[in-house]
Amino acid sequence: MKILVTGANGYLGQGIVKNILNMGHEVVAADFKTDNVDINAQRITCDLFNVKNPYKYFKEPDVLLHLAWRDGFKHYSYAHIEDLPKHYLFINEMAEMGIKKITVMGSMHEIGFFEGSIKEDTPCHPVTPYGIAKNALRDLTQEITKQKAIQFQWLRGYYIVGNSKYGSSVFSKITAAEEDGKKEFPFTLGQNQYDFIDYNKFCSQVAYAIDQDRINGIINICSGKPEKLADRAERFIKENSYKIKLKYGAFPDRPYDSKAIWGNSGKIEKIIENKKLLI
Repeated sequence: MKILVTGANGYLGQGIVKNILNMGHEVVAADFKTDNVDINAQRITCDLFNVKNPYKYFKEPDVLLHLAWRDGFKHYSYAHIEDLPKHYLFINEMAEMGIKKITVMGSMHEIGFFEGSIKEDTPCHPVTPYGIAKNALRDLTQEITKQKAIQFQWLRGYYIVGNSKYGSSVFSKITAAEEDGKKEFPFTLGQNQYDFIDYNKFCSQVAYAIDQDRINGIINICSGKPEKLADRAERFIKENSYKIKLKYGAFPDRPYDSKAIWGNSGKIEKIIENKKLLI
């Protein structure tokens, strides 16, 4: 397949593009900058929302993998609501022009405050502009694809663990602090439990999901199990042989964060199992 990946130069995009290429697909990678994108992809530097006739401009791809999103880790940024119509119009235009499959990166923050395992049909009650915007885009994209009989996938991402200092997660910030020579990292009490998934596994799961057509709709990109934030952070520090120490209680927990929340991994596990059976 020829797959258009938007936001390809971002933290997630870089790893996902590599995995898709390794599966033998052709990748058209689009972003404001593409200097960090694998050289085996067709790299297109552009402002995604100002491209005229995007389907032809991006070489008439078979699949759209829409990762592009501004201020993803700033949950109260005005950008989420400002950009929502732009995302909608871009996806709708690709649908109008003949794209066969639309896959969009979602977030567990669409769910809002919830405790337990998140399934595909778990009701969504988002409480931040980020979650509200993602939830709205999912509903809008699902309606677009339904009207046009286009395959639809919504990849609901969970908490990614990686040691790149260029990401915006707490793990990236720990890495940056370590490299800056800091001895302590201000932290919460770390008792909340989340679904943590390593960066490489996250990128691999996304590639597995888009590589097939049998399982669609909402797909959780996750580990399928909860773990305390403090335990995962301490393990992360040990795995990377960091010297930095966590300063517990420096920050309060965010009021909108759930005490224990994780994804149901049944769908993605089935996708991976099917792929291995084919191999």
